[in-house]
Amino acid sequence: MKLSDFDYDLPETLIATRPARPRSAARLLVAEGSRITDAHVGDLPDWLRPGDRLVLNDTRVIPARLSGTRRRSGAQGETEARIEVTLLEPRADGAWAAMVKPLKKLAMGETVVFSAALSATLEGKADGQAHLRFNLAGDDFDAALEQAGAMPLPPYIAARRPADAADRDDYQTVWARHSGAVAAPTASLHFDDALLAALTAKGVALTHVTLHVGAGTFLPVKVDDVTTHKMHAEWGEVTPQAAAEIAATRAAGGRVIPVGTTALRLIESAARASGAIAPWQGETDIFIYPGFDFRVTDALMTNFHLPKSTLMMLVSALMGHETVRQIYAHAVTHEYRFFSYGDASLLIPRPKTAKAD
Repeated sequence: MKLSDFDYDLPETLIATRPARPRSAARLLVAEGSRITDAHVGDLPDWLRPGDRLVLNDTRVIPARLSGTRRRSGAQGETEARIEVTLLEPRADGAWAAMVKPLKKLAMGETVVFSAALSATLEGKADGQAHLRFNLAGDDFDAALEQAGAMPLPPYIAARRPADAADRDDYQTVWARHSGAVAAPTASLHFDDALLAALTAKGVALTHVTLHVGAGTFLPVKVDDVTTHKMHAEWGEVTPQAAAEIAATRAAGGRVIPVGTTALRLIESAARASGAIAPWQGETDIFIYPGFDFRVTDALMTNFHLPKSTLMMLVSALMGHETVRQIYAHAVTHEYRFFSYGDASLLIPRPKTAKAD
């Protein structure tokens, strides 16, 4: 299984840099096996049945991108350097793992000063990452970060424009609850209050789980044999209530449909031990590629993913490799908008007995 098997040609003009407004006005490609229908996200209730259950990731994106100044005194007087920091995840010792640019201009023990009375000292370096200790903690840290930080837009958007005030809302789901992500569960960005009300009226149930999406979601696959790729780990939780709700839907014959690959990876992680959904908490590095045995997922709502990414492998595992090729060719031809702020797809695989590819 080669990396090139998951490649496709995408015109740069189809990469979205702003979301649709309202959120549910985004387009929705519905694939029932290889049968494709063009719709809009607002039509989602028409494609679901009473008794279906959507699984939603309620992680909250932190404003993880910081810009500050390092000052240094020397024989030539005081010099300063602009330092850009992207927080990755908190460490067990209370420091933060972070990407720092330029890391070579920050020495051990030096401090970077940000706005909102926030500063951080470099305590260590490992594998190209920095370990930063902030001067504030708890609620004080959260409040200062909210003022000083910017939303950590994906590289393919950040290369085209800087984050601004609109991204504070646009890059956050309407049900975001538990802070800890440095990337959004982007399929969920299409939902607004009106769509949620319409789904509830249809008899579609909602369950919340938490997976803190890390920056590793944007790391490229660097091996040609994709089965040897090592996934980054992300922390998640399926509560006893969430597991019970999902199990009840399956027992009643309803479909379990995660919204986004993050929610899918989490519930499949929670089903690995016993083969059925169960309460679960911890770090998951589950890697889903063709041949994977889905134990909980019946369908998936997701955005369109980067070529040669692990997420292309995931959707190929669910739908079949050749079907995904057809879906993406259709999306490009019909000028769907791609990636985090782009349009969505509803992927409903054929029954296992009917799969041919």
